[in-house]
Amino acid sequence: MGAACSRPSVGEVGKLEPAAPNAPRDAPVRADVVSRDAAAPPDATSPPIVDAPMAWSAERAQLTLDYRRRHVDAQATDLTIEPRVIVLHYTAGGSAEGTRAYFDAPRIEAERAILARAGAVNVSSHFVVDRDGTIFQLQPETRFARHCIGLNHVAIGIENVGDEARWPLTDAQVAADAALIRALVARHPITHLVGHHEVTSKRGRTPYYVEREADYHNDKPDPGDAFMAKVRAKVADLDLAK
Repeated sequence: MGAACSRPSVGEVGKLEPAAPNAPRDAPVRADVVSRDAAAPPDATSPPIVDAPMAWSAERAQLTLDYRRRHVDAQATDLTIEPRVIVLHYTAGGSAEGTRAYFDAPRIEAERAILARAGAVNVSSHFVVDRDGTIFQLQPETRFARHCIGLNHVAIGIENVGDEARWPLTDAQVAADAALIRALVARHPITHLVGHHEVTSKRGRTPYYVEREADYHNDKPDPGDAFMAKVRAKVADLDLAK
């Protein structure tokens, strides 16, 4: 999984139950949970998106700000980002609900020692795309999330349920990712589309890549060249850099 998101499978916890497209789920949303970004409402060009907001709290917000200050900008005062990059990931698990539940924990588990040493906040993404192509939005796309070392301050993270072995990524996910990318490009100044496995190569090659701790980086396999080639073929007209 993502950028700091490589982890053991979270297991089969069951699928998220889709609500009506672009509508909240039936379960009541607690006051500490944030739904879709009001600054980026759905429009006619958006694919169907199911709101499945991950748990949010004052603790999670502070831990995220601490991480941003440590790794990106020591003077940061908020969690707002202007997205310029879309990063595609895979979850290394077979369950959208399992991924969503994993992200709910505000703190990363101690067993993930390398990541835990770099900051206490848990990893997360903005979207999860299930194996049937259902798109779930977990948090506002203009909120800083820990999913990709070096690019978190400018990147929207899209997780795809699966991997390259037990749960190979599907054509439905390719189509859904492409549709979501088009919608995001329509409402944000996106210039780059990258796979998580391609991010390390950006170090020193683009001003977008910012990491204040020189020895904090990693190499990830997700989502792989084959998947990225399929998605890029469907959005080639957008002329996004990689």
